[in-house]
Amino acid sequence: MCSNVFWGTLIEVLGRERPVGRIAVTDGMADAAVAILEDAGHEVVLAHYTPEELRAGSLAEFDAVVVRSATKMSSEVIQASCSGGRLGFIGRAGVGVDNIDINSATDNRIVVCNTPGASSRSVVELTIGHLIATTRLITRADRSLRSGDWAKKSLRGSELGGKRLGLIGFGRIARGVAELASAFGMEVRTFDPFVSAKQAEDLGCQMHDDVDDLFRNCTHISVHCNLSDETHHLVNADRLAIMPTSAPDGTPCGNHVVNCARGGIVDEIAVLEALEDGTLASAALDVFEVEPAGDNPLLQHERFHGSPHIGAATLEAQTRVGTEMAGLLISFFKGENPESAIN
Repeated sequence: MCSNVFWGTLIEVLGRERPVGRIAVTDGMADAAVAILEDAGHEVVLAHYTPEELRAGSLAEFDAVVVRSATKMSSEVIQASCSGGRLGFIGRAGVGVDNIDINSATDNRIVVCNTPGASSRSVVELTIGHLIATTRLITRADRSLRSGDWAKKSLRGSELGGKRLGLIGFGRIARGVAELASAFGMEVRTFDPFVSAKQAEDLGCQMHDDVDDLFRNCTHISVHCNLSDETHHLVNADRLAIMPTSAPDGTPCGNHVVNCARGGIVDEIAVLEALEDGTLASAALDVFEVEPAGDNPLLQHERFHGSPHIGAATLEAQTRVGTEMAGLLISFFKGENPESAIN
């Protein structure tokens, strides 16, 4: 959150007493949210800019910019946007802000906000969807059926009930996954150095003090942490190798990894090798280290399935994201400290 000192200085420097502003929306926004902003008197420009245009200062004529994951607000882009310009607000319509240089924004007196809760339910449901598709071999069944093969006898999956699900991170989305997974009869465990064991226990989950211990005890792993230097390739060959392949009751269910959080947390080369040598039964990713992931060799493996970063891509989530961001922008132009300011 913005400190009072930082926010007071920001208002003074930028002269945010102005009630309306010019807002660039580079990666799309729900029509309802655009209408809210325009009804409040703001000018909204829906346009996509190339990296070259951004580095050349294409945002310098705007008071605020709203981005999703496609637009990268690097230090160079921020500097260009502030050079002779008036940019004072960067809004991330979503959760992750790894595409925004927070330090550079802060140094340039730009407030950064995200919408952390708006898409949570959508990501929770996609995660559960990937878990079910993984264990019931739904994508493999679809592929074989389309090719004309009636592979009923060879497509024997396993149930989620009775299996141990390990959640890496225990924030809002992970807790939603835990709730639904528990309803399926899964035993949920987690690792999160920023959450107390008591908080996890209150929600019926067991907290592990060590991430390796989580892998040793869980047949199913789902990623729900931010990408950082510490979490880059956190899911790697060594940890995949220590995962059990049988449930606590002895059912040979195999081991499975799902990532609907951020690309780069999973070492995709290690996952591919583990799939090829049988160390890992299946993997499902919604996010990739390099996106678009069209030439990623994982896409050709029979026991992999994925989706193109669609965790927040529901009608409901996009409406919530847009209207929440519109509210943050209106607060900003009123000279208020937006609720989800993170610097």
